[in-house]
Parts: sequence; C-alpha cells; structure tokens
Amino acid sequence: MTAHARQPGWRQLAQTQFAPEKQPGRSSRGMVVTNHPVASAAGLEMLAIGGNAVDSAVSALFVLTIVEPMMVGLFGGGMAHIRMADGAHVILDGLSQAPMQASPTMYEPLADGGYGYGTVGHRNRIGPMAIATPGSLRGWCDAQARYGRLSLADVLEPAIRVARRGFRVTPYLANCIAEAAPDLLRDHEITKVFFDGQVPRRAGDLIVMNDYGDTLRAIAEGGPDAFYTGALGQQVCQSIQDSGGLMTLGDLAAVRTIDRAPVHGVYRGFDIYGPPPPSAGGIHIVQMLNILEGFDLRGLGFGSADGAHLLAEALKIAFADRKAFTADPEFVAVPTEAIMSGAYAAAKRAELKLDQTSDWQAGPLAGESAHTTNVTVNDADGNIVVSTQTINGLFGARMMIPGTGIIPNNYMCLFDPEPGQALSIAPGKRVTTSMAPTIVCDGHGPRYALGMPGGLRIFGSVMQAIVNLIDHRMSLQEAVEAPRLWTSGEHLELEAGFDAALDGLLEKKGWVIDRVAHVGGGMAAIEFAADGTSIGASCWRADGAPAGLSGGNAREGTRFWPDAPVIGQAGSS
Repeated sequence: MTAHARQPGWRQLAQTQFAPEKQPGRSSRGMVVTNHPVASAAGLEMLAIGGNAVDSAVSALFVLTIVEPMMVGLFGGGMAHIRMADGAHVILDGLSQAPMQASPTMYEPLADGGYGYGTVGHRNRIGPMAIATPGSLRGWCDAQARYGRLSLADVLEPAIRVARRGFRVTPYLANCIAEAAPDLLRDHEITKVFFDGQVPRRAGDLIVMNDYGDTLRAIAEGGPDAFYTGALGQQVCQSIQDSGGLMTLGDLAAVRTIDRAPVHGVYRGFDIYGPPPPSAGGIHIVQMLNILEGFDLRGLGFGSADGAHLLAEALKIAFADRKAFTADPEFVAVPTEAIMSGAYAAAKRAELKLDQTSDWQAGPLAGESAHTTNVTVNDADGNIVVSTQTINGLFGARMMIPGTGIIPNNYMCLFDPEPGQALSIAPGKRVTTSMAPTIVCDGHGPRYALGMPGGLRIFGSVMQAIVNLIDHRMSLQEAVEAPRLWTSGEHLELEAGFDAALDGLLEKKGWVIDRVAHVGGGMAAIEFAADGTSIGASCWRADGAPAGLSGGNAREGTRFWPDAPVIGQAGSS
C-alpha cells in the first residue's frame, strides 16, 4: 500500500464523539512538547539561543525533574529516540539496572502476588531496597555531548534557575503529593520539600529546591562523572547503604548508555520506528498494527463495538507475548523478528473472533508504574527527539537523598521476585519497560513523533494514537486526546469519553468493563505538516504544553534607516 498523499486537505474530519480540551501549537522553526509549560519553555530557550532538538530535549528533561518531581529524576531511567536531519535513527538506552549485589531471591514474594509482583513489606517498591542503578543522567549527558550543539552548563542553566527561584505547584502535582503522603511523610528530607509541616503542598504554593540546585550546579561544572564516580555519587551511595540499600559507587561507575537500532514496521504504507528490547514498546506496537491491518478500522468507525473489540484483542495478544518473551536481550533471547512478522500476525488474526473475546493466556503482569514523562522536540534543521523517562513509581522510592534533593527510583519492583522467569532479577540486568518513543514516516519523511507516560498502558495508547491518525484521520489534537482503552486480560478499561452504550455491546462479547478516569498519561506529539511547519499537541491527562519557535532574523541586508546615507561617506553629515 502507499501512504496517504501528503497534500493539504487530504484528511477527512474524523467522526468523533468528543471535543479536545486543549489547543495545538504551530511553528516554523521548532516545536517543544512536554508535560509542563516551564519545561517546554526551557526547551524553547535552547532553540532560541542556537541549540538543536537534542539540547532542547535534555534541557526540558532537567527542568521536568523539578516541576514533575513525582515522575522523573536524575536517579531514574529511560529511552530516547533520536532521528537526525540526515535520516539516521538511534535509540539511546539509559534504563536502570539491578545492582550487582542483587539476587533472584532478594525479596520474599507474597503467596498470591497477583498484579504487581507483590513482596513482603513492599521492599521492592518503597525504600532503599527498591532502588535500581540509574541510567538517566548518563543517557541525557551522552545524548547532549554526542548530538547537541551547546555546552552542558548552558543546557542545565534553566533547571538551576527554576530550582533556586522556585515554581508553583499545579493541581496535578498537589494531587500526587496528597496521594503519596502516607509514605512520603515517613522520610524527613522529602517531607521538608513537599509538605508544610504535615500538610501536603497545595496548588499555587511555591516550592524552592536549593539543595537540588546545588546538585545540578555540581553536574554542570563536573559533568555526569560528578555523579557517577565523584563526590556526589559517593554521598548518594553512602546514604543508600546507611539506609539498608545495595547500590555501590561501583554500580554507578559501571553505568553505560547503550546505542540500539530501532525496530521497524509498516502500517498501511507508513513506516513505524520504535525502541527495541528491553523496551516492549516498539515490537508490540508493530505486532498489534500488523494484526489490525487486516481489518477495516476506518469503516468500523472510532468508538464502535467491533473496532474497540479488535483493539482490545490485539492488546491481549501483545501482553501474552510480552510476559513470555520481552526482557533484557543480554539475559533473555527475545524473538523480536518472529513477534513482528507478518506470518505471525496472520496466524493470530485467523484465530481472532469478532463476536467473542478469546483467552490469549496473558497471565499476571509486572506492575509497571504509570508515573513517567515524555518530551517530543524538533528543530528547524530536521532533527527530532522523542524521549520517555521515569523514576518508575509516583515519587520513586518515596525518599530523598539528604543534602542533594535527589529522589531515587523504585525500579526494582519491575523485576519478577520469583526466580527462573524472563523478568527475574539478575545482577546488572536492565528493567523491561513499555516505553514507546515512536516516529512515523511516509514517503516524504517524518510525519509524526509521539510518546507518553503510562507504564503498561504506554504502547497500547501510542498504538491507538497511530490508528486515530492513519485510519480515523483525526487531527493531531484529536488523536492525543481521544478516549483510550486498555486491557491485558478479561477486564477492559474504558475512559469516560466513550459512549455509555459501548459497555453493553462489549459485555456481549465477553468483556468485563471497567470505566476509568484515564488510561495512561499525557501524550506529547508533533506532526510535520506539508507546508514545512510543525504542529505540537499535548493532552488533558497532564499539565502538558506545546511551545513553538517561529519568526526569524531580519531580511538579509536590512538596516534600520535603509534610505539614509552611511555616516562617514562623502556628502553625509
């Protein structure tokens, strides 16, 4: 098949039952979309002073560690999908790893852990034993050093400024603090920042993070090694060990960013590029789209019972394979090409029943956290970055390293506490993630760049956005805000935006319907329009904002008084 002709007006309006809550942005010289306007502004500042998309994305991420502290931090992990102007793609894997002293039996699994890999005392979720070795800072600095134009000090300056000047709490952050309050209040350091006494900070309160500003200044002056091998790292590791954790300075010193080639698939003539394992995002998006390509989703209509059923069945198939196969390829042989093959999709499609949900043997899954963030950026030269980053759970391990302002991750809860499984713990093993920073191209080049937070719900939501754009021909704003669904078994989550009549129709097919406030988090997306401009969109599920740079320099040769004689020439006065 060929891609849709890239002509103005090719898109017919989608038949939707919802109205987007936010407005998109448009620019001619670069677009930054993050889940907080202060972070988007920082990314835009980098473009304005001559930086490229990589400088912009990294600067925005550093600011997000302050204004979205419950989602992302220096002590986390993530993946960045970079497409440079020459068309080369690279995935920078900065995911967290199990400390070298970790073991497959380090936790005592609950007798019936169920969803979320439960352990006795929640030691894999809260506190120092939940902390995995972080790769995020190394990944960000490697990306900026290899592909950026500015100095690390320039890129960090907006974050240092925000940490010391302070920022206003949004209602979203206030709700997150209140939700995590019982655990946060057990830690004196984190309580000092996010509480007024014992009362959670409210929307509109000013939070200043001077200790964290000092940490960022140390990194600006000493580079990432100030953290990974220097005095800052020694301070952090000593604090973790004193609290009962496993991580050592040797673990930090061994952290390396891995360059990986993206996985690639084709859907209705569009090229889909995404991250490979240990991310489940890329391979399972391609897998699901391969299955769905055999159905007329546009003809069925957005939000129809049959259309929703097909999306949900594709998700169940993907999650059955994710649990069985997708893990760190250094430890587990992942059958990537087989999962993404057309033959495999055809075989699954032949088994799929339109009138009844099937048992695809999905089984219980790791409780990957929904608390993540995403940055999507392009610049005037054609460079693109989609970066998904997290400290995993809401406020990570729910503690703060004294004197640093650093909130460590709780990534260890993504490992299976039972030995002998694909996702079991092993020293140095990278966590498996559902992150899906994705770039969609057509015959003319990049068409869409998108990513989002949401834990297990990430890659299914990105898949639905792609279907919304390609099959249902939604605008970008409609596609990121459209109601989502999610499942990994018999229960099917539906957002409130779907018609109420859909519940009964899907129940007749065997689904158990759960109406939820939202599926996944705030998507950050960019569309590359036929006229050369960029359209940025963020959705209602987070504090996201697109920020675009347009305009430009004065016309060449322009002077303030174009008709006046030049001072010093004959005849001038």
